[in-house]
Amino acid sequence: MKLFMLLSALLTTLYLTGCNTLQGFGKDIQRGGEAIEKTAK
Repeated sequence: MKLFMLLSALLTTLYLTGCNTLQGFGKDIQRGGEAIEKTAK
């Protein structure tokens, strides 16, 4: 049972970290697109 709880906590942490990383990556891409739009105007 302890092993199950440990694995669940580890997987949850990895999942949340992955989501935050992808969210940050999306924001970086959005900022890059905004810079390109400003340059094009």
